[in-house]
Amino acid sequence: MEVTRTFDLLEHCLKNVPREDAVAGKQGNTWVTYSTAEFARNVELIAYGLLSLGIQKGDRVSTVSGNRPEWSFVDMALSMTGAVHVPVYPTISEEEYSYIFKHAEIRFLFVSDEKLFNKLSPVVVEVASMEKIFTFNEVPGADHLSVLMELGKKNEEALRDKLTEIKNNIGEDEMVTMIYTSGTTGIPKGVMLSHKNLVSNFETCSHHFALGLGHRSISFLPLCHIFERTVNNVFMYRGIGIYYVESLPQIVQSIKEVKPHIFTAVPRLMESVYDGIMAKGKLLTGIKFKLFFWAVELGKDFDFNKKFSLGKRIKLAIADKLIYSKWRAGLGGNIQLIVSGGALLQSRIARVFSAAGLTVLEGYGLTETSPVIAVSNAVTNEIKIGTNGPVIKGVQVKIAEDGEILAKGPNLMMGYYKEPGLTSEVIDADGWFHTGDVGMLDEGKYLKITDRKKEIFKLSGGKYIAPQLIENKLKESVLIEQAIVIGNHEKFASALISPNFVYLHECCNENEILFKDNADLIAQPKVLAMYQAEVKEINKTLGLHEEIKRFRLVPDSWSAQSGELSQTLKLKRKVIEQKYCDLIEEIFASSRED
Repeated sequence: MEVTRTFDLLEHCLKNVPREDAVAGKQGNTWVTYSTAEFARNVELIAYGLLSLGIQKGDRVSTVSGNRPEWSFVDMALSMTGAVHVPVYPTISEEEYSYIFKHAEIRFLFVSDEKLFNKLSPVVVEVASMEKIFTFNEVPGADHLSVLMELGKKNEEALRDKLTEIKNNIGEDEMVTMIYTSGTTGIPKGVMLSHKNLVSNFETCSHHFALGLGHRSISFLPLCHIFERTVNNVFMYRGIGIYYVESLPQIVQSIKEVKPHIFTAVPRLMESVYDGIMAKGKLLTGIKFKLFFWAVELGKDFDFNKKFSLGKRIKLAIADKLIYSKWRAGLGGNIQLIVSGGALLQSRIARVFSAAGLTVLEGYGLTETSPVIAVSNAVTNEIKIGTNGPVIKGVQVKIAEDGEILAKGPNLMMGYYKEPGLTSEVIDADGWFHTGDVGMLDEGKYLKITDRKKEIFKLSGGKYIAPQLIENKLKESVLIEQAIVIGNHEKFASALISPNFVYLHECCNENEILFKDNADLIAQPKVLAMYQAEVKEINKTLGLHEEIKRFRLVPDSWSAQSGELSQTLKLKRKVIEQKYCDLIEEIFASSRED
């Protein structure tokens, strides 16, 4: 059957790719699986329950939850009732929740657990449109999802024809979801996406790899973000079983248990996996140590379209048998593909992982483009490391005179909710969406992102700095967890560096460097000398005006929880610059007096 609305996925899966473990979630220590038929039945009952409560086409309903089957059940049920799903991160502030709930005029809310129920109950009291909260876990004093499903079962016969009529009258151009995004700054904007936006995107992307009914995935990136949500739709469309992981600490154990064939990640998580593998390698001794890092160096030269000599192919085969196979075993033994998106990925990580049989498919897109604009294609072998792959079928891309990437296609959003002015700022009169990213088309087809247009800054001498590229080079050092390059309108570029404290503590213990805390640690002369040497080496790879002339270490690890990173683990530049304004002033003060 043709899939034109997101809920058409259910009939497609039942007819073409039914499986016993369509989705799964963990309850305690046990994986609970749902067949395709059980998935469809749960969705139906929730839809009937919502209709029993008087849900109308266009009503907004919000979910605040980690990844779990119930999230997908509710998402699909809302889709077929004509309601609009407004998924929200479970880690934002109460002020942000209040703004989103009021701005979107949320009618019903689904939360995962008691902690979120208690956190949000006082917030929803102030939201005039809010009628009811349902929970996925059993919570004292709250209505569990099963209450809604029982209501649906009770009224199923009376509402069957009505639900069919509603589904038949939902057009592909109607809004199905609204996702609030503020990027790294600003008030959240409600991105309105239609069935056509989502369906066109996941259908096209589903042809970029060949996995299907015999394969499993794990889903741990937030489902409330369009990247993971779209990938989940791709997995469903192809018949790949989805095992939901609700929290990051569960990932390692879940990978061991599920033995997935594919998963998605953002670059920061990829870097953590890579650093973890390298850390284990450093614990080896003798010939094992040498073999490990010989294999790493061998992988750094890997390319998909490079013709290797017989000698190189033999070396890769030896490295695979002795080293790479152990890496794959550590990731469950079945991983074939890792899909990376959300930010720039260091090329060395993509090369080493791909050499090890963990093929990395990089993609690019935004919430406003549902999200994929370009992604590597494993079927046609259109994979070029250092790029985000070819522009997907049906989407057009052109590069503006200033280097900004412009896009148009069936995946382009309907607009920002209640913000026609902001919509017209990013979608021009000819229908081109201005992404805010700067890039190029390598070989005329591989999209390569070089920086954020708003993040590029100019030195006082007139030279431009693209900070992301330099930050990625800095993060290649095992000593550096995060870095932000600064220097707008200053004489030179500088950086604030958040050290990899786990590794740094180990180094200090090995070298008998004593310290009281992290603030004391980063002031130690031997530690500063280590970082000076790292920055000096990185400067050799940069243009003269790009070199980091000064840097300062900070005593903090940056995270989404502490506020320096966004929910997708991107730098919140204004927040960081404000937090360390005195340190930044100290870096540049003397140069301003020259």
